[in-house]
Amino acid sequence: MITIDGSMGEGGGQVLRSSLALALLSSTPLRIHKIRAGRARPGLMRQHLVAVQAACTISDAEVSGAELGSTELEFRPRAVRGGDYRFAIGGAGSTTLVFQTILLPLLLASSVPSTLGFEGGTHNPMAPPFDFLERCFLPLLARMGARVEVGLARHGFYPAGGGQWSATIQPLARLERLELLERGQIRAQCAESLCASLPGSIGVRQVDALSAALGWERAHCRPRMVAGTRGPGNALIASIESEHVTEQITGFGERGVSSERLAASVADEVRRYLAAGVPVGEHLADQLLLPLALGSGGAFRTLEPSLHFTTQLELLKLFLGTEGVLRQEGAEVWRIDVPGIASSHASR
Repeated sequence: MITIDGSMGEGGGQVLRSSLALALLSSTPLRIHKIRAGRARPGLMRQHLVAVQAACTISDAEVSGAELGSTELEFRPRAVRGGDYRFAIGGAGSTTLVFQTILLPLLLASSVPSTLGFEGGTHNPMAPPFDFLERCFLPLLARMGARVEVGLARHGFYPAGGGQWSATIQPLARLERLELLERGQIRAQCAESLCASLPGSIGVRQVDALSAALGWERAHCRPRMVAGTRGPGNALIASIESEHVTEQITGFGERGVSSERLAASVADEVRRYLAAGVPVGEHLADQLLLPLALGSGGAFRTLEPSLHFTTQLELLKLFLGTEGVLRQEGAEVWRIDVPGIASSHASR
């Protein structure tokens, strides 16, 4: 059994989710304590509990401590089983993070396809929005050989939630090597302001301010009214489509923050990414580490590693013995080389 200190590194839900995924893939019993000790409200919240329940469901795992507020958990996985599963968070907790907990196990450790349904948050702060999953992360997984398709039926904004979407996963023997060392030529720069149950003028002001700040063509920066949601919500999404990768930077509207202020914040992040010349943005970087390590390895250039990134590296070392080589190549440029267990097994 591997014992994990849940307060390590970023000290939040990522430690729990990545540990569950790695326990499933390595068939390793897991004990984790001090769960989310680095957060204002420690312990399992609803979305974290659903992630635990999802991991149990796909593997008939034995678990103790799976209850709201729990700061300790023991998890003993069995064989991962693909199938037809539905997971409802019941609020605006991130469904995309629950999905990422079980995605790689269902992809790499199951022999049959899986169909997944989710209900909860799809566009909320502190988690990858559905758009990022669909347009940035999954296309790179496809380049590694994965066949994963997703479809959004209804947006779910914080705090009402109620979003609905589905995914299909075809099992794969191994993920191929991925290298993202150059961004390549920029093909498109565009933005979209999603507004649900809010005045359309908010979206117009946001894209006006963003296009002016970045010098992007206004025709490529569009407001979009979103219908059918359970509550109001707003997200400003800037997309940079390059030859080898697509990056998205998202800001979420909130009370007391003007449209212009939100646009300025998103523009600052876009400028940082473009100025560095790297292909992989800050949030995509930590999400790529697990598939690279569990597949045939790879390398990419990115911005200065976040605490989420370094926490992922530490978990890979604990579960797989994988040690990525991280080195700085410039003021805002870092390179990570990740050995993959699939390539090391093939060479034996």
